[in-house]
Amino acid sequence: MVREGDDPPEPRRWTTFVILLVGAFLPPLDFFIVNVALPSIRGDLGASSSAEQLVISSYAALYAVTLTTGGRLGDLFGRGRVFFLGLIGFAAASTLCGFAWSPWVLVAGRVLQGVTAAVMAPQALASVQAIFPEREKPLALSIYGAIFGLAAVVGQALGGVLISLDLMGLGWRAIFLINLPVAMLVLLFGIPLLKETRARVARRLDLGGMALSMLTLGALLVPLIEGREAGWPLWSWLSLVGVPLLAWLFWRYETRLARADGAPLLDPVALRTPGLGHALLIALLFYSIGSFFQLFSTYLQDALHVTALQAGLVFLPFGAGFLLGPLSTPFLRRFCGAYVNPIGMGLEVVGFLGLAGLIAATLTGVHPAPMPLAALLFVIGFGQGLALPTLMRMVTGRVAPALSGMIAGIASSTLQVSTALSVAVIGGIFYEVLGARTDPAAITQALIVAVLCIAFCLAGSAALSITLVRLPPPRDEAQGLV
Repeated sequence: MVREGDDPPEPRRWTTFVILLVGAFLPPLDFFIVNVALPSIRGDLGASSSAEQLVISSYAALYAVTLTTGGRLGDLFGRGRVFFLGLIGFAAASTLCGFAWSPWVLVAGRVLQGVTAAVMAPQALASVQAIFPEREKPLALSIYGAIFGLAAVVGQALGGVLISLDLMGLGWRAIFLINLPVAMLVLLFGIPLLKETRARVARRLDLGGMALSMLTLGALLVPLIEGREAGWPLWSWLSLVGVPLLAWLFWRYETRLARADGAPLLDPVALRTPGLGHALLIALLFYSIGSFFQLFSTYLQDALHVTALQAGLVFLPFGAGFLLGPLSTPFLRRFCGAYVNPIGMGLEVVGFLGLAGLIAATLTGVHPAPMPLAALLFVIGFGQGLALPTLMRMVTGRVAPALSGMIAGIASSTLQVSTALSVAVIGGIFYEVLGARTDPAAITQALIVAVLCIAFCLAGSAALSITLVRLPPPRDEAQGLV
């Protein structure tokens, strides 16, 4: 058993880290891979537009509210043990998704995928602190960051490839069932090789806070997604009206837990740090891009009638930009300093405005010019890759080092909540504009409106980021240091 501060032999720690990286790779992979499959899922299961949205948002929402708890489980019971349990659960949830016989069974499988992904995902990042000496941590963190760009590159293309190959007649189901051999190989080779680690002092679980946060987020997302298609019945309005009450109950519970010397999911004292709420609002707006992949895939396959493989390959420039963005950050910081973050989001705004213009200037039903489209998607991905790691540093930099781990978890959860809200709100705008029509002209018009909404959110996030950069650095007293 290795505890934080104890360095295992070099080969063993890198082997442990590589095994745990599977837990960091699979969750974003399963977010990206499912987007190109949604038209096929709709055709096979007869899924409604709201069910399609829930396939994405339920995964992101449950991942968000379980992420911090997943990290604490690793601290308490050992990161290797919790990782393997999460991986087994993720494989089981993927099996349910792969053999789903109705849209709602698929949504249930995605809910379980989100929970189990949140159990295994934090273990790789937590292990960096536990097993690597200071000289090796930058390399380990760089590899960890590159995993998300790699998942973006692989996810869209792999989804298209698997659907096009139609392995054993599985069609879209293969995108979920592919997780099973991966899980079995990791279990087979990982259990004897992985070195167990856990925290010296682990924070207790806040199950009450997690339950209240799930209720609050569910009360917000479900009516936003289901209400439109159901004609906004009374229950949808009652649910939305109840959100502030649930949020207040959650905050009150967390405040009482903190005063009782407990370990709340959201520490009210830390959240009062000057500028931190500002930074979290930036994070909330930042992942408005979350709905883009689903909606653009719908446009490609339903309006332009390209295959799932062709749709997946269209996203490759985005993935390449997302992969290269973080690698360029150290160089750009030498010239731009902390303004790298708003510059990255500014590039995304330019890319989305250019994309809206390109689609509007293209004849209905005709594929946009490949080179300009690839260039714009690369710019969007590159901006995303620049902004994401710098945003995380901006958030954690507002608090004391002792609280940075908790705030990093809150920031990651905020990004996932942003994804779920993006799918619910911007996706809802897309389907509201689309209405009952399914012709290429209507889909194109709805996509342009949705892309402009994403650009607007990112422009607001960039403007807020500029004001945050200009704020004075937090004082020790404001950070709660003693």
